[in-house]
Amino acid sequence: MLEEKLKEAILDELKRQAANRPQALKVEGTTEELIVNGKIDLADLVMVIAGSVAGGP
Repeated sequence: MLEEKLKEAILDELKRQAANRPQALKVEGTTEELIVNGKIDLADLVMVIAGSVAGGP
């Protein structure tokens, strides 16, 4: 259960970042396989992961 929640949180955040900066980041895939090409805002990604582990939204 926790693993699925983390996968979804990571995928959602990467897709959000890609939507905000389509020229800098492309994300394709599912919670099982992921293709990422570009720059990722690691601070935002870490915040989402930490929130997911802590039970945040």
